[in-house]
Amino acid sequence: MKKCSTGSLKRYNPIERSFQDQSGTRHAADLFFRKKPDTLFLSEFIMDSSQLLGITTLTYLFSSFFYIGALVFRKQKIGQIATIFTMAALAVQTAGIALRWIESYQMGIGHAPLTNMYESVVFFSWTIVVCYLGMEWTFKNKTIGAFTLPLAFLFMAYASFAPMNRGINPLIPALQSNWLISHVITCFVGYAAFAIAAALGVMYLVKNKIDPDSARADGTEYLPPSSSLDDLVHKSIIFGFIWLSAGIITGAIWANSAWGTYWSWDPKETWSLITWFFYAFTLHLRYTRGIEGKTIAWMSLVGFLSVIFTYYGVNYLLSGLHSYGSS
Repeated sequence: MKKCSTGSLKRYNPIERSFQDQSGTRHAADLFFRKKPDTLFLSEFIMDSSQLLGITTLTYLFSSFFYIGALVFRKQKIGQIATIFTMAALAVQTAGIALRWIESYQMGIGHAPLTNMYESVVFFSWTIVVCYLGMEWTFKNKTIGAFTLPLAFLFMAYASFAPMNRGINPLIPALQSNWLISHVITCFVGYAAFAIAAALGVMYLVKNKIDPDSARADGTEYLPPSSSLDDLVHKSIIFGFIWLSAGIITGAIWANSAWGTYWSWDPKETWSLITWFFYAFTLHLRYTRGIEGKTIAWMSLVGFLSVIFTYYGVNYLLSGLHSYGSS
């Protein structure tokens, strides 16, 4: 047998050798993701998903400053810059979420990035921005961004700096369901709508803190009229209520497939129902008693606090079937 020299040992390339092996025992996915030298992934020579999401956090901060600046200095061009920054940040965030999904397949896990606290906070921020841009495009008003984009930034900042697990981990059995994506998406679209309703409620309260007919140079006269803000709060709550209802329904179906029961009065389920009843009560009062103005503005804020506790507080303060969400 011919012996290899020391120099030849140094030049030995195990990746190249794997292609010369004709044993046929290599796994196809492993060959594609790890051993094919011509296959280069974005995360290998540019950046990974965490870096893209870090850029997103910083860009949302700039967007928040530009939206606030457009309101304070009453400059339309600053508002246009804010929208451009926001759209660019959303594109980067979308790429980061997609890349994290790809990375999970590279690791042999392969699941949507919606399964732990870090991933859900990132997705929450994403849905807020998507819903806001849709509202900005529909109503042609950029001042709403001064109150909404800071929320998206704060959630991304929390995901970036708070002590939490940011790794990509295998799914626990309860999460191995086709209902995962539909349940998470419907819930978070509802949450995002409630977040925007709360931001609009703050706008209404700020607008009515002063005499709307007075000539003030603090930017408040550039906010939408009180009647328009009141209507937007109402419509945002309706939109969120529909999606939250869909989220509860898909969650019940998922629970039945995972645990054999549609409802188990788990703390997360209970608080989801409390939040649902609160918004249902708000809409009921709107239709039957005609509540408006400050009342519905404050109720939008209280409702969003219930959303935050349902989403975040329950995971850390109350143990239950959804405790995996705090990881």
